[in-house]
Amino acid sequence: MSYLLVCRLDQIAETAVRHGAREMISLVAPGQSFHRPAVIAPERHLKLGVNDITEAGDGLVAPAELHVRNIIDFARAWNRSAPLIVHCWFGISRSPAAALVTALALDPEQDDRALARRMRKASPYVTPNPGIVGFGDRLLGRRGRLVAAVEEIGRGAEASQGDVFRFDISPAEVAGG
Repeated sequence: MSYLLVCRLDQIAETAVRHGAREMISLVAPGQSFHRPAVIAPERHLKLGVNDITEAGDGLVAPAELHVRNIIDFARAWNRSAPLIVHCWFGISRSPAAALVTALALDPEQDDRALARRMRKASPYVTPNPGIVGFGDRLLGRRGRLVAAVEEIGRGAEASQGDVFRFDISPAEVAGG
């Protein structure tokens, strides 16, 4: 069951219960509090305090290499017995970027362009955070391929918020394998 559920903050409880998720990555503003769904064990919840920006300033925290390394490590420790929720405030930028990094951390043999196109097909609204994508590209040894693939799909359709979408880790899973 190697798929991710990407959503916005106000959808995490329903998404966890409906899909039987037991693990979650949260990318929210530093200090932002919210109720972790009871079905998500505290030790299987990675909460990263980052703003949806690319450069820090005025008390805002930009995604950094350490944040993305934590995403990669958490993803690799996921047992895949249930879907993994990846969320941010609106489900449009930080969480889709983290989902791309997670997919490549778990299946590094896949094509970056195909991965980005699968994400665009899964949600027309996503505009993955370029900071998270850039650090993921470097840490996973993609040599600019992930950055180029995300640039190729371009900005998502205008939206005030995203909606829950399933994102398969590998192309074989999309085909039912």
